[in-house]
Amino acid sequence: MHTRTLPSSGLELTDLGFGAAVIGNLYRATSDEDARGALDAAWDAGIRYFDTAPHYGLGLSERRLGEALAGRPREEFVVSSKVGRLLVPNEDPTEQDTEGFAVPGDLRRERDYSRDGVLRSLEATLQRTGLDRIDVVYVHDPDEHWRQAADEALPALAELRDQGVVRSIGAGMNQSAMLARFLRETAADLVMLAGRYTLLEQGALDDVLPAAAETGGSVVAVGVFNSGLLSRDRPAADAKFNYADAPPELVQRAHAIADVCERHGTTLPAAAVAFPLAHPQVVNVTLGMRSADQVRRNADLLAATVPAAVWEELRAEGLLREDAPVPTT
Repeated sequence: MHTRTLPSSGLELTDLGFGAAVIGNLYRATSDEDARGALDAAWDAGIRYFDTAPHYGLGLSERRLGEALAGRPREEFVVSSKVGRLLVPNEDPTEQDTEGFAVPGDLRRERDYSRDGVLRSLEATLQRTGLDRIDVVYVHDPDEHWRQAADEALPALAELRDQGVVRSIGAGMNQSAMLARFLRETAADLVMLAGRYTLLEQGALDDVLPAAAETGGSVVAVGVFNSGLLSRDRPAADAKFNYADAPPELVQRAHAIADVCERHGTTLPAAAVAFPLAHPQVVNVTLGMRSADQVRRNADLLAATVPAAVWEELRAEGLLREDAPVPTT
């Protein structure tokens, strides 16, 4: 699989990344066998970038990922995880986690963007994964915690990068404006942008993408299906957008984009995967993959040809910003 190099660190990321939230039992349970099958299929497909976080299944995602990668040549893959949510014992355990994962609620998340919190979180991640190092560390969802994240978490990560403990550092969020600040005002060299640079919305062209170009930073694009609205050839009747029911006007817009794709012999999800990768600052698209079949489908989407006429018509119909870079092949 084609790779792209991060100019700041020299790390190489495959065009397609494995998003490990779903193998942390996001929304519903995934068996150990299916999770391992998905990870093995990803390796067989050439995927070498894997993203996880303590938040995902209260550590389940990190444990499953580490077990699947054990014994693989360490120099051949890149792993990212996140800091900002420490996992601590839950004094009032619940039968199931209350933040969307089908796991017992015997632990809880404690927001902590301090230097000590960063170091404790990363150490716990290394223990859960069993890996000798984490290559990329993102500050996770610091929306309401800018000051502490910028003044404590990023400097702590920068120290670790300077020491060679990690290779690249940054933040991962569902908004683009603050990610632009991280690139411009902190030591961040890589950010993970969720859902804000897709076929349905290109607002990131006004903030984080130019910030990356100015600073030599890079962007990993996730949520490119906008919570499922762009994941099928035709949007489902109960399609989601931004983790909620999709507004009718966006469903209509997705159908209009699908019409264009069909006229030119391709599909809505294939175009959704191809589009972000055309921007020079985007180094990877990471997708959630729950099973081997989903891995193979996503690899096929990445390999699909989206004719140039698709992008031309989307622009002509006002369905894509004129200033958005598009694939050339």
